[in-house]
Amino acid sequence: MHDDSGRVTLEGFYEGVEEIPEKIMQQWNNLSFDENTFLSEVGLKIPAGEKDRSVLEQIWSRPTAEINGIWGGYTGEGFKTVLPSEAHAKVSFRLVGKQNPDKIQSAFNRHLEKYLPEDCTLEYKLHGSSMASNMAIDNPSFEIARNALSSEWENSGVYVGCGGSIPIAGHFQTIIGLETMLIGFAQDDDSIHSPNEKYDIRSFHKGIRSWVRILHALA
Repeated sequence: MHDDSGRVTLEGFYEGVEEIPEKIMQQWNNLSFDENTFLSEVGLKIPAGEKDRSVLEQIWSRPTAEINGIWGGYTGEGFKTVLPSEAHAKVSFRLVGKQNPDKIQSAFNRHLEKYLPEDCTLEYKLHGSSMASNMAIDNPSFEIARNALSSEWENSGVYVGCGGSIPIAGHFQTIIGLETMLIGFAQDDDSIHSPNEKYDIRSFHKGIRSWVRILHALA
């Protein structure tokens, strides 16, 4: 599903993908983010995404297509010359901007059918899909909140992208026309969703103080 440059090869995949505004890129460039350290913590040296994009762009602003799991045939102990009759894979896509999940699902189906050997058939089990949530940070409230947040912490607040599944934020936006601020206080080493996930007491305390500042500034 990828070419040699790391781009996804599904037809029309990048329709609706927008470039990050220069103001946001400047914020990211000022973070002193060390790509080598970030990759080494998970035993890697080379990022797997688009080669013409920085690691921060890859994880915060670019769409992805990945195989999360794959299995088939005999997987037990020992050796068997058994030909598998089925193969399975779990696949997910992280969407950004205005990418259309239904169009990407169709493009994925066509892509697989293009390479399907004779006498083989495909079966899909769709888990679910949703558009990306895009908050319009040109709303003055966002900059007010960012400045209030910056007054509590040592470093200034930054607008970041996040790969996750929070469709409700998009529903607030599209159904009732309400922009949603997603403000978090997790640290890089919190290992979110891992067996040893943690959350610093300092983040609780400064998070409470941050919200007092934000609500006061918005009021």
